[in-house]
Amino acid sequence: MNVLWRTLLVMLRARRLRRRQGTLPMTAVGRIRLTTLPTDIDILRHMNNGRYLSLFDLGRWDLMTRTGLMDMMRERGWYPVVANETITFRKSLNLWQRFEVQTRWIGHDDRAIYLEHRAVVRGEVYTSAIIRARVLRRSPGPDGSRTVPLEELFAAVDLPEELPEVPAWMHAWAEGAALPSTRRPAPSDWD
Repeated sequence: MNVLWRTLLVMLRARRLRRRQGTLPMTAVGRIRLTTLPTDIDILRHMNNGRYLSLFDLGRWDLMTRTGLMDMMRERGWYPVVANETITFRKSLNLWQRFEVQTRWIGHDDRAIYLEHRAVVRGEVYTSAIIRARVLRRSPGPDGSRTVPLEELFAAVDLPEELPEVPAWMHAWAEGAALPSTRRPAPSDWD
Protein backbone atom coordinates (compact mmCIF):
# COMPACT_ATOMS: atom_id res chain seq x y z
CA MET A 1 0.00 0.00 0.00
CA ASN A 2 2.91 2.32 0.81
CA VAL A 3 4.20 2.22 -2.79
CA LEU A 4 0.69 2.88 -4.13
CA TRP A 5 0.51 6.16 -2.18
CA ARG A 6 4.03 7.07 -3.24
CA THR A 7 3.08 6.36 -6.88
CA LEU A 8 0.05 8.66 -6.68
CA LEU A 9 2.12 11.41 -5.05
CA VAL A 10 4.91 11.08 -7.64
CA MET A 11 2.41 11.24 -10.51
CA LEU A 12 0.66 14.32 -9.05
CA ARG A 13 4.03 16.03 -8.50
CA ALA A 14 5.14 15.14 -12.04
CA ARG A 15 1.97 16.63 -13.52
CA ARG A 16 2.44 19.81 -11.48
CA LEU A 17 6.10 20.11 -12.56
CA ARG A 18 5.13 19.57 -16.19
CA ARG A 19 2.57 22.39 -15.98
CA ARG A 20 5.06 24.75 -14.29
CA GLN A 21 8.29 23.87 -16.08
CA GLY A 22 7.07 22.44 -19.37
CA THR A 23 7.52 19.02 -20.90
CA LEU A 24 10.87 17.30 -20.40
CA PRO A 25 12.70 16.18 -23.53
CA MET A 26 12.77 12.40 -23.98
CA THR A 27 16.56 12.44 -23.51
CA ALA A 28 16.36 14.09 -20.06
CA VAL A 29 17.30 12.39 -16.81
CA GLY A 30 14.28 12.23 -14.49
CA ARG A 31 15.03 12.79 -10.81
CA ILE A 32 12.88 12.20 -7.74
CA ARG A 33 13.93 12.43 -4.10
CA LEU A 34 12.92 9.68 -1.72
CA THR A 35 13.63 8.56 1.82
CA THR A 36 14.09 4.97 2.97
CA LEU A 37 11.01 4.35 5.16
CA PRO A 38 10.47 1.65 7.80
CA THR A 39 8.26 -0.21 5.29
CA ASP A 40 11.23 -0.36 2.87
CA ILE A 41 13.71 -2.13 5.13
CA ASP A 42 14.25 -5.80 5.82
CA ILE A 43 15.38 -7.67 8.91
CA LEU A 44 18.98 -6.60 8.24
CA ARG A 45 17.88 -2.95 8.65
CA HIS A 46 18.66 -1.81 5.13
CA MET A 47 16.43 -1.44 2.09
CA ASN A 48 15.00 -4.75 0.99
CA ASN A 49 16.41 -5.81 -2.38
CA GLY A 50 12.91 -6.25 -3.85
CA ARG A 51 11.85 -2.76 -2.80
CA TYR A 52 14.42 -1.09 -5.08
CA LEU A 53 12.56 -2.24 -8.21
CA SER A 54 9.25 -1.01 -6.79
CA LEU A 55 10.76 2.39 -6.05
CA PHE A 56 12.43 2.51 -9.47
CA ASP A 57 8.89 2.17 -10.89
CA LEU A 58 8.30 5.62 -9.38
CA GLY A 59 11.13 6.98 -11.51
CA ARG A 60 9.49 5.54 -14.63
CA TRP A 61 6.09 7.04 -13.75
CA ASP A 62 7.74 10.41 -13.16
CA LEU A 63 9.70 10.34 -16.42
CA MET A 64 6.77 9.09 -18.51
CA THR A 65 4.45 11.74 -17.03
CA ARG A 66 6.90 14.66 -17.33
CA THR A 67 7.84 13.81 -20.93
CA GLY A 68 4.18 13.50 -21.97
CA LEU A 69 4.66 9.84 -22.89
CA MET A 70 1.97 8.71 -20.45
CA ASP A 71 -0.70 11.01 -21.94
CA MET A 72 0.22 9.99 -25.49
CA MET A 73 0.01 6.29 -24.62
CA ARG A 74 -3.32 6.72 -22.84
CA GLU A 75 -4.77 8.51 -25.90
CA ARG A 76 -3.73 5.61 -28.16
CA GLY A 77 -4.74 2.80 -25.81
CA TRP A 78 -1.11 1.77 -25.23
CA TYR A 79 0.58 0.78 -22.00
CA PRO A 80 4.14 -0.11 -20.99
CA VAL A 81 5.23 -3.47 -19.59
CA VAL A 82 8.57 -4.56 -18.21
CA ALA A 83 9.97 -7.50 -20.17
CA ASN A 84 13.31 -7.92 -18.37
CA GLU A 85 15.17 -6.23 -15.56
CA THR A 86 18.50 -6.64 -13.86
CA ILE A 87 19.81 -4.85 -10.82
CA THR A 88 23.26 -4.38 -9.33
CA PHE A 89 23.85 -3.37 -5.73
CA ARG A 90 26.92 -1.42 -4.66
CA LYS A 91 26.02 0.10 -1.26
CA SER A 92 23.03 -0.31 1.04
CA LEU A 93 20.41 2.33 1.69
CA ASN A 94 19.63 2.53 5.41
CA LEU A 95 16.56 3.61 7.35
CA TRP A 96 15.68 7.31 6.91
CA GLN A 97 18.44 7.77 4.35
CA ARG A 98 17.58 10.29 1.64
CA PHE A 99 18.41 9.35 -1.93
CA GLU A 100 17.56 10.28 -5.47
CA VAL A 101 16.12 7.97 -8.11
CA GLN A 102 17.54 8.96 -11.49
CA THR A 103 15.91 7.54 -14.63
CA ARG A 104 16.76 7.88 -18.32
CA TRP A 105 16.18 6.18 -21.67
CA ILE A 106 19.39 4.47 -22.77
CA GLY A 107 18.53 2.80 -26.07
CA HIS A 108 16.51 0.22 -27.94
CA ASP A 109 16.69 -3.10 -29.73
CA ASP A 110 14.36 -4.38 -32.44
CA ARG A 111 11.36 -4.86 -30.08
CA ALA A 112 11.92 -2.90 -26.87
CA ILE A 113 13.24 0.25 -25.26
CA TYR A 114 15.73 0.28 -22.40
CA LEU A 115 15.94 2.49 -19.34
CA GLU A 116 18.46 2.81 -16.58
CA HIS A 117 17.54 3.61 -12.98
CA ARG A 118 20.02 4.64 -10.33
CA ALA A 119 19.72 5.13 -6.58
CA VAL A 120 22.11 8.00 -5.88
CA VAL A 121 23.27 9.50 -2.57
CA ARG A 122 25.15 12.83 -2.74
CA GLY A 123 26.20 12.15 -6.33
CA GLU A 124 27.35 8.56 -5.67
CA VAL A 125 25.63 5.57 -7.34
CA TYR A 126 24.48 3.01 -4.75
CA THR A 127 22.38 0.80 -7.04
CA SER A 128 21.74 0.57 -10.77
CA ALA A 129 19.04 -1.28 -12.70
CA ILE A 130 18.55 -1.85 -16.42
CA ILE A 131 14.95 -2.24 -17.56
CA ARG A 132 13.83 -3.60 -20.94
CA ALA A 133 10.26 -2.51 -21.64
CA ARG A 134 7.78 -3.01 -24.43
CA VAL A 135 4.71 -0.98 -25.27
CA LEU A 136 1.50 -2.92 -25.86
CA ARG A 137 -1.92 -2.06 -27.28
CA ARG A 138 -5.12 -2.78 -25.41
CA SER A 139 -6.46 -4.42 -28.58
CA PRO A 140 -4.52 -6.11 -31.41
CA GLY A 141 -3.08 -3.92 -34.16
CA PRO A 142 -3.41 -4.39 -37.94
CA ASP A 143 -0.94 -7.29 -37.87
CA GLY A 144 -2.83 -9.03 -35.02
CA SER A 145 -0.04 -8.28 -32.53
CA ARG A 146 -0.50 -6.28 -29.37
CA THR A 147 3.12 -5.07 -29.40
CA VAL A 148 3.53 -1.51 -30.68
CA PRO A 149 6.33 -1.47 -33.28
CA LEU A 150 9.19 0.84 -32.29
CA GLU A 151 8.83 2.84 -35.52
CA GLU A 152 5.24 3.64 -34.53
CA LEU A 153 6.27 4.50 -30.96
CA PHE A 154 9.17 6.71 -32.12
CA ALA A 155 6.89 8.50 -34.61
CA ALA A 156 4.33 9.21 -31.85
CA VAL A 157 6.81 10.70 -29.37
CA ASP A 158 9.83 12.93 -29.55
CA LEU A 159 12.31 10.09 -29.09
CA PRO A 160 15.30 11.10 -31.13
CA GLU A 161 16.30 8.87 -34.00
CA GLU A 162 19.79 8.85 -32.57
CA LEU A 163 18.57 6.95 -29.50
CA PRO A 164 21.23 4.29 -29.77
CA GLU A 165 20.94 0.60 -30.32
CA VAL A 166 21.86 -0.97 -26.99
CA PRO A 167 25.26 -2.64 -26.55
CA ALA A 168 25.77 -6.30 -27.46
CA TRP A 169 25.81 -7.43 -23.82
CA MET A 170 22.26 -6.10 -23.35
CA HIS A 171 21.08 -8.08 -26.40
CA ALA A 172 22.72 -11.21 -24.98
CA TRP A 173 21.22 -10.55 -21.53
CA ALA A 174 17.69 -10.04 -22.91
CA GLU A 175 17.95 -13.15 -25.08
CA GLY A 176 19.42 -15.27 -22.28
CA ALA A 177 16.82 -14.16 -19.74
CA ALA A 178 13.82 -14.57 -22.06
CA LEU A 179 11.01 -17.00 -21.29
CA PRO A 180 9.00 -18.70 -24.06
CA SER A 181 6.36 -16.65 -25.84
CA THR A 182 2.92 -16.63 -24.22
CA ARG A 183 1.72 -18.63 -27.24
CA ARG A 184 4.08 -21.52 -26.43
CA PRO A 185 4.08 -23.86 -23.44
CA ALA A 186 6.36 -23.03 -20.51
CA PRO A 187 6.26 -26.02 -18.17
CA SER A 188 7.97 -25.75 -14.80
CA ASP A 189 10.36 -28.68 -15.12
CA TRP A 190 13.29 -28.56 -12.69
CA ASP A 191 15.17 -31.44 -14.28
